[in-house]
Amino acid sequence: MAILLLRYAEIGLKSAPVRRRFESILKDNLLNRLMEDGVEALVTSKGARFYVEASDIDAAISSVRRVFGIASLSVAEESTSRMEDMCQMAAEYSKGRIGSGQSFAVKARREGSPGYTSLDMGREIGSAIFLANEDKGVRVDLTNPDVTFFVEARDNRAFIFQDYIRCHAGLPVGTQGKVIAELDGSDRSIVSAWLMMKRGCRVLIKGDADYSMLSQYDTYLRPYDPQKDDPKKMLGYVSGADLDGIKDIDVTQFPIPVFFPTVGMTDDEVDSIMDTIKLGL
Repeated sequence: MAILLLRYAEIGLKSAPVRRRFESILKDNLLNRLMEDGVEALVTSKGARFYVEASDIDAAISSVRRVFGIASLSVAEESTSRMEDMCQMAAEYSKGRIGSGQSFAVKARREGSPGYTSLDMGREIGSAIFLANEDKGVRVDLTNPDVTFFVEARDNRAFIFQDYIRCHAGLPVGTQGKVIAELDGSDRSIVSAWLMMKRGCRVLIKGDADYSMLSQYDTYLRPYDPQKDDPKKMLGYVSGADLDGIKDIDVTQFPIPVFFPTVGMTDDEVDSIMDTIKLGL
C-alpha cells in the first residue's frame, strides 16, 4: 500500500522546543484539512518526516499540498530497513517502471546507524533492480539516467519513490499570530492574504469580497469581527496595494503595522500566484 512521505524545510531551522511546537500545529493543520476535504487518513510523524496513509492517495495529495509548512511530498512504497527487505521491495517496485534498454540510478540515504552506509544501500539495491530487469537490457547510469529511484531508510522503516511533488513550504498557519487582511476584490488583496498565511499567520478577513478560495488553505479562516477582535492584539494590517497605491494610504491611521506583501511584485507574478489559488493547488 502506498504511503505519502511529507517533508518540511524551514521548520527544521528552529530550535528543538520551537520545532516540536510547529510540528504539532502542522499535524493539526494536516488533520483538519484532510477532515474538511472528507479524506480518511492516518497522519503520523517521526524525525523530520510526516507520513500520511489513506485509501485515496490522489485525494490525500490534493489536500496536504495545500497545507503551508509542507515543502514536498512523495508517493512511496514501504518496507523494513533490513537490507534484504529493501532490495526485495525495490526489485518489485522497479518492474514496469523501467523500459527496455533504459538506464537507471539509485539515490539512497539513511538516517541513524542501521549497520550500513548510503553507498551500501545504493550498491545493493541497484544490483537487485538490475537483476529484476536484466531481461530488458537495462543499464546503470549514475550521471544521466532515464529513471531514478530514491530510497530512504529511517530507523526500522524504508521507503522507495520516484518523484518529489513540490508544495508551498513556508510556516504552518497559526504559528505566527493573527493579522487583519482587507479584501477589496482585487487579485492583489487575495494574494497578499495568501502570502501572509504562507508565513504562518492566521488571517482575519475584512471586507465583503469572496474569500472562499483562501479557505482551501486554512480551515479556520473567518471574517474580522470588530466587536471581539482587538486590533491592538493583531500583528498587523494587510493591504494589497501596489507601489502606486501606497501613496494613497495613511499608515498613521492604523494602531498596528501595515504590511504590503505584493508591493514589490509585478502583475505577472501576482497573476501566477492567483492562478495557483484559483486552481486550489
